[in-house]
Amino acid sequence: MDKKQITRHASLAAASAVLLGLAVPLTASADTTEPLRWSAWRGSGLDPRQRCATVEVPMDYSDPDGRTIEIAVSRIPSEKPSARRGALLLIPGGPGGDSLSDPSGKGQKLPQKVRDAYDLIGFAPRGMAPSTAVDCKLDPADLGRTKFLPWPAPDGSVAENMATARRVTEACGRNGGELIRHISTANEARDLDRVRAALGEPKISAWGDSYGTYVGAVYGQLFPDRTDRTVLDSNNDPDPTRVTRGWLAAFETGVEDNFPEFATWASRPGNPYRLARTAAEVRSGFLRLAARLDREPLPWPGANPDRLDGNVLRQTMLTSLYDPDDYPVLARTILAARKGTVPPVPESPPESVIQNVAAITVGTMCNDIDWPDSAAAYQKDVHESRAKHPLTAGMPRGPMVCAALPYEPGEPPVRITDRGPSNVLLVQNERDVATPLSGALKLRQALGDRAVMVTVNSTGHGAFLDNGNACGDRTVSRFLATGKRPGSDLSCA
Repeated sequence: MDKKQITRHASLAAASAVLLGLAVPLTASADTTEPLRWSAWRGSGLDPRQRCATVEVPMDYSDPDGRTIEIAVSRIPSEKPSARRGALLLIPGGPGGDSLSDPSGKGQKLPQKVRDAYDLIGFAPRGMAPSTAVDCKLDPADLGRTKFLPWPAPDGSVAENMATARRVTEACGRNGGELIRHISTANEARDLDRVRAALGEPKISAWGDSYGTYVGAVYGQLFPDRTDRTVLDSNNDPDPTRVTRGWLAAFETGVEDNFPEFATWASRPGNPYRLARTAAEVRSGFLRLAARLDREPLPWPGANPDRLDGNVLRQTMLTSLYDPDDYPVLARTILAARKGTVPPVPESPPESVIQNVAAITVGTMCNDIDWPDSAAAYQKDVHESRAKHPLTAGMPRGPMVCAALPYEPGEPPVRITDRGPSNVLLVQNERDVATPLSGALKLRQALGDRAVMVTVNSTGHGAFLDNGNACGDRTVSRFLATGKRPGSDLSCA
């Protein structure tokens, strides 16, 4: 399993698939930050040019002279100093992802002109090791694939979800320390401005992916005059009343947008993983199998949870729809379950990584927006969701762990607006399970004339140099290298 797959698995297992009112920077000028001291990267399998450093930032930006934490940063310099324009931040998805290895990884997929123009900058967000790390020390059972996300009971009850939320938030309160209360998108954006200053850049460019699109949008809202060229790839709805709640709910739409692609693939003649003769039969067969596994789960020793039940099948579906290359994972699981057997236990990152990701997810999702604490309200929403969207069985409307948070967020969310320079390019696949096109259009609307949007007729999460197409890749690459955007929103067929 490569790093991209591990990061995705960890983020999904811990919560993903990552805010509003008018926020202010809450910090004095970041340009007083000490310059970075680069040292050799003590890792394996990475580009030997990559170096690392740390940036010291306030843990609490309302108390800039108080306790500090460290942000780990990596860099591969511009490959042609005479063509260098500045630095390109690679902003990871999540919450719970990092981009420390990305200068050596996806950064090397960038066209030569882009690699010539920029130093490629990765980082581990606050709370993510090897930056100053946070850990809730959760019970391993609560890290399970269907425990952290609020998959309801077979009858739709959310009682166990609420119990999980209480256990998780109590553990984070005991073990997460003061830092977990200061993990948020706004603080990540403020940290990135300290990174910009430490790099000695008056302005900085960025490529934000998935949850990183929201980080990039918040950075551009808080520090508009410090942005150069910004690419936001696979975009979240910035609705200031819902934020992370809205992202969870978006899986309803995302699955309905993407399952037909899987069903068409799984009904194609000649496919060794063919499940049925027609796409409609694939869908109905999936729903019947999930219902059967709700009633009669199969033992799955070594997995977490240690059984293949209906929700594990649904979670496998959700994970597999992120990338068409992962369709066989879902098909193999369905074929095994039909026979009363289970597939091999999926690879998983070390528990320490999952614990770290889980804590960051709790911090971000709970601190960015205030979640309701009414079990009855969630129960009503889940029943409505189950009726309208049976594939996701009510999970996207369920009570995330934030439903039991014993405190309210420390500041209002950042409202994304059209105030600022016109230097943003959005790129978005039409069929994206985690960040559906409908949500991306909301971000496009919020940014107004600041942005142009490229919509790509492709399937999967991640468009630029990933699951998109040549037209989209060419358009984004040209913008990063030259600053030229389409004159208006563009569709890439």
